[in-house]
Amino acid sequence: MADNQKAKAKILIVDDVETNRFVLRDIVTEMGHHPLLAENGVQALKIIEHFYPQLIISDIAMPQMDGLELCENLKRDPKVREIPVIFISAFDDVNDIVKGFAVGGEDYITKPFLPEVVKARVGLHLKLYETKKELSDTNRMMQTSLQEQLKQLEAEKKNVLYALTRVARENAAYDVAHMERLCYNCRLVAEAMQLSEEYESVITDHFINTIELAAPLCDLGNVAISADVLQKKEHLSELEREAMEKHVQIGSRIIRDVQMEGEKNEFLEMSLEITENHHEYYDGSGYPNHKKGKEIPISAQIVSVVSAYCALTESRTYRQAYECMDAMEIIKEKAGTCYNPEICKIMGMIVRQLH
Repeated sequence: MADNQKAKAKILIVDDVETNRFVLRDIVTEMGHHPLLAENGVQALKIIEHFYPQLIISDIAMPQMDGLELCENLKRDPKVREIPVIFISAFDDVNDIVKGFAVGGEDYITKPFLPEVVKARVGLHLKLYETKKELSDTNRMMQTSLQEQLKQLEAEKKNVLYALTRVARENAAYDVAHMERLCYNCRLVAEAMQLSEEYESVITDHFINTIELAAPLCDLGNVAISADVLQKKEHLSELEREAMEKHVQIGSRIIRDVQMEGEKNEFLEMSLEITENHHEYYDGSGYPNHKKGKEIPISAQIVSVVSAYCALTESRTYRQAYECMDAMEIIKEKAGTCYNPEICKIMGMIVRQLH
């Protein structure tokens, strides 16, 4: 703020004694500030509604609403509670001074007024008010800047993970359409689950948006698995299968490396859930930790069954793609063993809407 703007602060003077008001008005005017005059607390509140003052000088004993009640009203209102209040007190009335501090007053001046004292008190509290306001504005700007930096950092982390996922996809010879279908179908299944009584409190709109973004990271670990193993047409040997299954731990480790310690990032948290658990089976026969039932996060259960559907309805080097209804029948046969039966049931209701 420029110096000439600071010099024209509005100062509200509240006193039922006309002589006091005029003496203080002249002192404030001489300082280069703009005085506003009120006879009691009621008038003062009406003035404050239209003219936001930078400082209030108020007598304590006044009709209708005294200075203490005026100050209490101001300090309860978030819009005006930061305005400093200087009370006017008789020289020997210590009780008034104590009461003034108790209700939130910043300072006091005594009658009869000494212009030099009034100017010093007014100048000090205007400077403190301005400094406090500048600190508050700076803090708000810093918070905004920090939030923008965190958003940028989150976006960069997603870009890194998606770039690695593209490499993993190419390593496994999946095309772009496979990942797009996985995202779309996970969202569709989650939306349908949200309408069911069992999952309406679990599947939120934010969950749906997040799983659509996080689902492609399920096979992120394939970035470190040999293409010869991932693209092999024949059955895998025991060693090859063990190597292939390590993609779960590899993908999880990559996400943990990207995630900062103590960070609250729902996208990364769900991505980690999915990556760690999308090969766990409902009956505990999956890998790597043989979790079962509700031990498996809902996000991973959805991705597990949807990725199976996407794989079945796509052509492979060793077979043609299944029709959607045939693929759904194969999945239903594994309900309760590989997949959550309730999710299979819901998915079956919307199978013709899936891509």
